[in-house]
Amino acid sequence: MTSRLAIPTGTPGTRPGTPEELRRYDLLLAGFDLLDQAIAVFDATPKLVTWNKALLRLLDFPEDMVRVGTPFEAFVRFNVKRGEYGGSARSDAEVERLVAERMAAVRAFQPHNAERTRPNGQVLSIRGVPIPNLGFVTLWTDVTEQRRYEQLIESQNADLETRVRARTAELEAATTRLDNVAAQLARSEERLRLIMDAIPALIAYVDAGEHYLFANKGYAQWFGANKESIVGRSIAEVFGPEAYIQIKPYLEQAASGEQVSYEYSRTNADGRQVYARSAVVPEASIAGGVQGFFVLSIDITEQKASQAALIQAQKMEAVGQLTGGLAHDFNNLLTIITGNLATLKDKLPAHQGFDDYLEPALSAARRGTELIRRLLTFSRQQPLAPCPVEVGALVHGMTQLLSRSLTERIHIHLDLPTEKLHALVDPHQLENALLNLAINARDAMPEGGELTIAVARRHVSSSLALLVEVPAGDYVQFDVSDTGTGIAPELLPRLFEPFFTTKAFGAGSGLGLPMVYGFIRQSGGNIRILSTPGKGTNVRFIVPMTDAPAPVPEPLRPAATSVANEQRLVLLVEDEPEVRKVIRQQLTELGYPVLEAGNGIEAKAMLDAVEDIALLVSDTIMPGLGGRELAAFTRQLRPHLPILLITGYATGEAPAGTPETPTLRKPFDRAALAGALATLDYPENPAP
Repeated sequence: MTSRLAIPTGTPGTRPGTPEELRRYDLLLAGFDLLDQAIAVFDATPKLVTWNKALLRLLDFPEDMVRVGTPFEAFVRFNVKRGEYGGSARSDAEVERLVAERMAAVRAFQPHNAERTRPNGQVLSIRGVPIPNLGFVTLWTDVTEQRRYEQLIESQNADLETRVRARTAELEAATTRLDNVAAQLARSEERLRLIMDAIPALIAYVDAGEHYLFANKGYAQWFGANKESIVGRSIAEVFGPEAYIQIKPYLEQAASGEQVSYEYSRTNADGRQVYARSAVVPEASIAGGVQGFFVLSIDITEQKASQAALIQAQKMEAVGQLTGGLAHDFNNLLTIITGNLATLKDKLPAHQGFDDYLEPALSAARRGTELIRRLLTFSRQQPLAPCPVEVGALVHGMTQLLSRSLTERIHIHLDLPTEKLHALVDPHQLENALLNLAINARDAMPEGGELTIAVARRHVSSSLALLVEVPAGDYVQFDVSDTGTGIAPELLPRLFEPFFTTKAFGAGSGLGLPMVYGFIRQSGGNIRILSTPGKGTNVRFIVPMTDAPAPVPEPLRPAATSVANEQRLVLLVEDEPEVRKVIRQQLTELGYPVLEAGNGIEAKAMLDAVEDIALLVSDTIMPGLGGRELAAFTRQLRPHLPILLITGYATGEAPAGTPETPTLRKPFDRAALAGALATLDYPENPAP
């Protein structure tokens, strides 16, 4: 390959510069060839000065075109003719017009970042940076699969060492012929330094004693310093003891002559954890051994954050699925417990002290029901009733409730918008979420403090939507902040796990934050927590924004049922015998005669054979034939037969092609069952 840097020559056939300077120049070119990104440098003319191999690979230019001195206009014309800027075949006049437009933009060159999709579907990110008074450097990155930096160097240690030795021998032979061009070479080195600073990568060179001899602008900024302050310091001093311990084994491996790659983390000046991926390429000494190391690094902090978010989301999804399954079994158990206890309470004399035993048991069963409801909220299976809610009025209306829930030493501040913002959420769940967060803040401020609830409009762009895992659009943002004790960083990833709590034993169930998380995610939003020990905690969540609701007319009251319960024969379908027994008892106490079926297949046969059946009450999930399938069959057989489904799961979706069927969630008492049956549309009393 011909030389890729135009340097004035002295005696014909000679190369300018000292051997050490040219050796480093060639090493830099070799290092550029290892990058996955394509780099090209143009002078002020503009004509091509230097490039790397990735330019040919990513942009598919003919090899005979890519040479020192090729005009930038030639590359533009080549791209226009092959349709790189959109379109296909063009007239000569159209080609010249497009070329002229792009060349005009080049002559008024400004720093820019752009993205172009090639005809073959490949997407390139293009960054252009001017080199003052000299030209400009352009960087192409293939972001088809992902929009982050790829590892900038591949494992080519053996080839690199061979080329270093060959270049070193060549440069040693040319030492005496380079004195007359020292000034020109110095200018070329300055140009290379400008190029190195313009490259969006972290590049450095250290000697065998691990002291920096060179660092580009990006490398120095990564450590919160400038290039001049980095040079001469040791790696251990720049990195700090904690980060240096992470990379020390890799440096020892590189000192043996082996190229190494590794990742490390450090805490920056803002107290934030940042991550980098580095490749260290040893430089062989003429006398043997290693005399220094080239270091190329990229910032992977954003990539690490995305990976952590994905792992957390997968874990929460798995726990949510498990929770939804357990809820069904627990609801059946609680149906049996509450039903039998309620019946026993009705049958035993009230004056003999049995209530002292029954009421605590019933109260415990009701708390179990609430626990299951919270678990379903966390797992995003609790049915919600979203509607447009004016959030400013809701938060303002909660002030009195919050004041009663908090101590007198906690001051509440509201930062509400002047405009009316409406969120599409379940208002009761939103109130519960805010109350949970306020109580957590209270517990974090035992000596008192300030609780701030702020509400604002928030627009999520397309790029941000990928990071926060919500669709792009308009949202209502809530910030609940306190000045309490804060939370340790290592505990933050676990705060949304069910039954995990930072409170003392017995002081919390560990379901408050998981319930809030489930409600927010089920509502189409997202939530995150920032906390600093000793300084307080901020909980921020967003929910979809919507338009104000249209006025709705007053609903008509349903007419009273004209037929007594004793005249309605109920077909009760439930595969759990004990649960069926409890529900049959409740129906009997309400005055209904009851037929029983242990599954959907038995019920189907009874519906075919018994014409007197006036009401169907069926479990939803059963082996063989489920409740919704049975309801669909019943709609075809008897279109006007009232149907009530019961379930221990969250209310599910109706099968395609079937109308929505009223559903009652387990566990329920006799009063709830009576209320659900009263809302059904009976043939004798059709709904208005």
